[in-house]
Amino acid sequence: MPLSDELHEELAHVAARRDCDRLAELSALFHSAGRAHLEGKGKISVHLDLASGAVARRAFSALRAFGISSEIRTYRQRAFKRENRYQLYVSGSPRALQFLNEAGVLDAGLAPIEVPPARVAARVCCRGAYLRGALLGSGSLSAPPSLHLEIRTTSLEGARFLAEIAAREGIELQVAERDRHAVAYAKGGDAVSGLLALTGASDIALFLAERSVIGEARAGANRLANADQANIIRASQAALAQLRAVRRLQRLGVLERLSPALREAAQLRLRSPQRSVAELAERAGIPKPTLHGRFRRLQELAEKPGRVV
Repeated sequence: MPLSDELHEELAHVAARRDCDRLAELSALFHSAGRAHLEGKGKISVHLDLASGAVARRAFSALRAFGISSEIRTYRQRAFKRENRYQLYVSGSPRALQFLNEAGVLDAGLAPIEVPPARVAARVCCRGAYLRGALLGSGSLSAPPSLHLEIRTTSLEGARFLAEIAAREGIELQVAERDRHAVAYAKGGDAVSGLLALTGASDIALFLAERSVIGEARAGANRLANADQANIIRASQAALAQLRAVRRLQRLGVLERLSPALREAAQLRLRSPQRSVAELAERAGIPKPTLHGRFRRLQELAEKPGRVV
C-alpha cells in the first residue's frame, strides 16, 4: 500500500473527542476536497471528492453526529489506474447550510469561503484536527530518502492558512503556488514528524522516525568510519527508545497528565526524533544532564504508566 494511503487509513481512525475537533476537521475536508454546486432555484449542494472509502465513512459519521444527512457514492477514474473514488453528497438542507456556515465553508450568502474564520482553529486540539482534515482531504506523503509531505489547496490563501496554524504549534510548512492550485508542504524529518504527531498519525510517524534514526546511524558511521561507531549506535538506539516511550505514553493518554518539564521533553523528542540529547538540549536551552534525566523518567513511566506523579 502506498504510504499516502497508509496515512489516510490511520488518520481516518483517529478518535475525535470533542465537537470542536469534528467541526474543524470537517471544515478542512470541505476546504481541501469539497465543491459547491448550484442546482437552480436558489438551491445549493456540496460534495467531497475523496480517494479513500475510510475517509468517506469518517466524514459521513462526523456529519451525522451534527444531525446532517449525506450520501456516499463511488465512481471510477477515467485516467491513471482507473481506481475507485468516493463522493460524499450533502444536500442543501437548512441544517446543512447552517453547519457549513458555522464551519467557515460557506458565507451567509452561500458563497464558498477561501479561508475559514480564526475561531475554527482557535484551540490546540482544533488546529490538530484542522490539519488532520486537510491531510485526509488532499494530503500526500513520500517515504525516505525523498521524504516529502504535501497538502494541496485551491488557493494560495488556503495554503498560507495551513502554514500559519502549523507555525503556532512550532511546525514549519512551506507554501508554493502551482499552475492550478497551491500547496503547503514539509520536507525533512523534524517538520514531517511534528505534523504527523500533531494530527495523530503516530504509527506512520514512528515508522519514519525509525527509518530516520537507522539512516542517520548508517550515514554517521560512513562519515566517521574512523570514529567510535559504538557511540553513534548507542545514541541512535537511545533516541529510538525515548521516542517509543513517548509514543506509548501518548497512546495511553498519560502524556497530558505529566509535569510541564516532562511534556516539554516529550515534545522535543516527537519533533526531532533523530537528534541526539545534546543537540536537543542545546536547541531548547536546557542542560544536557537535566534533559537526559527527563528522558530517563519518561522511559520509566512508559514501563509503568500507573506511576505518573
